Amino acid sequence: MTEAFIFDHVRSPRGRGKKDGSLHSVTPISLLTQILKAIKSRNEFEVTAVEEVITGCVTAVGEQGGDIGRFAAIMAGYSDHVPGLHVNRFCASGLVATNYAAASVMAGQKDLVIGSGVESMSRVPMGFDGGAWIFDPQVTNKIGTVMQGISADMIATKYGFSREQCDEYAILSQQRTKKSWDEKRFKNSIIPIKDHIGRTVLDHDEHMRPQTTMEDLAGLKPSFTDMGELGFDSVIMQKYPDIERVNHVHHAGNSSGIVDGAGAMLIGNKKTAKKYNLKPRARIVAFADVGVDPSIMLTGPGEAARKAIKKAGLTKQDIDIWEVNEAFASVVLRFCQEMDVPTSDVNVCGGAIAMGHPLGATGNMILGTALDELERTGGKYALTALCVGGGMATATIIERV
Repeated sequence: MTEAFIFDHVRSPRGRGKKDGSLHSVTPISLLTQILKAIKSRNEFEVTAVEEVITGCVTAVGEQGGDIGRFAAIMAGYSDHVPGLHVNRFCASGLVATNYAAASVMAGQKDLVIGSGVESMSRVPMGFDGGAWIFDPQVTNKIGTVMQGISADMIATKYGFSREQCDEYAILSQQRTKKSWDEKRFKNSIIPIKDHIGRTVLDHDEHMRPQTTMEDLAGLKPSFTDMGELGFDSVIMQKYPDIERVNHVHHAGNSSGIVDGAGAMLIGNKKTAKKYNLKPRARIVAFADVGVDPSIMLTGPGEAARKAIKKAGLTKQDIDIWEVNEAFASVVLRFCQEMDVPTSDVNVCGGAIAMGHPLGATGNMILGTALDELERTGGKYALTALCVGGGMATATIIERV
């Protein structure tokens, strides 16, 4: 099997996913185009050498639809001969796109590929693309579909995480993110995003609220109580009859933020590295996808991590850097509980509670964070994992070289 290496990673800052967010004026294709331009300008390779641009995007309708990566690559000055592929595995789409890019290299079918992700949540709202699992009664009844927030609250209830524990983790995410920005840990990966006249509109993650206190969070009303009372609690409790009632603990302060963002990774083999004088930064060792109960839906990261670790021939003690998407505080707390890994070792640079979760881009972004942190600390292996709507999860292991 051919080895697949990461040569470079870039990402945008994450802008608030609202009409007053700094990236709202930037179209999704412009956002991804600027990322692909940065990959090209930072590395000396012929644009015809890129054999595919694979892009994760969750709500791929309207201006995010139509295989956005294909046309962003053309807008970025790549050859017309570079094909594009759109993938959607909900929140893990950006990581799956990167894994697919690596897989094509590892299979010996491609020499240089870009794995990327984009989501402009201020312009294309989450859920705008519909789906039978949400809107078809026959399907929802079979699956036991509930809102993700209900699932997160069920995780907290079933596995014993209190509102205070979730809030404490949220504060930790804010503190770690601020420290990472203060120490310039993201400086090698983030590029400023510009508007159509070349003016910088955002150069930092603007969703952060580092001044947040436990008292601030205590004043927030749980976000999913009303939905639960409308019937979603009853639906999920049919799957878990041992639970007497769902304890609603999540709110805007301990859940991932809605933001805009994009990221990309340049992946290839040794032959390409030698030809274009590209320096491998990490080797993609293994990746895994799993399915879990589609009702509680967000419990898969631990299983995906174990599967990836087994495929890599490693143990959890070999992992130096752990990145688990902070979709909700209970997701990370359950991962740490299940894997017997202390929260002090997971998401050491902060996460989506503080920085936000641009659905289709997040997996690509946090793999880049893991790569940067491996290089900063001198670690060897990093594992990135994300829970996925509908009851799935994806994990990827990389090795610093």
